[in-house]
Amino acid sequence: MQRFLIDVNLPYRFSIWSGDNCLHMRDIGENWTDTQIWDYAQQHNLTIVSKDADLSDRIMISLPPPRVIHIRLGNMRMHDFHSLMTKLWPQAVALIENNRLVRIYPDRIEAIG
Repeated sequence: MQRFLIDVNLPYRFSIWSGDNCLHMRDIGENWTDTQIWDYAQQHNLTIVSKDADLSDRIMISLPPPRVIHIRLGNMRMHDFHSLMTKLWPQAVALIENNRLVRIYPDRIEAIG
C-alpha cells in the first residue's frame, strides 16, 4: 500500500488524506526544510504531496524513493479545491505507482517516469 506525506501548506482536515496511509506534516514537523521532508519521506518510503515546486524539481534529478505528487492548482476556494482533488486523486495515486512525479493541473494530470 502506498503511503503519503502531505505538505504543511495543504489542508490538514481533508477526507481523501484522512486514512492510515496519509501522514500530514503538521503531525511531525510544521517547520521542516525541504531537505528534512525529503529525507524523512525517503527513509519511510513515502510519496510527498505538495504544492512546492522545489520538491518537484528535485525528483527530476533523483531516483525514488520518495516519489512526488505536485499539486499545481493555484489559489482557489477550499470547496473547489476539495471537489477537484476528490475527482483527480484516484488517478494521481494510480499514476504515482509507476512514475517518480505526478503533476496535477486544473485541466490535466501529467506523469513523469
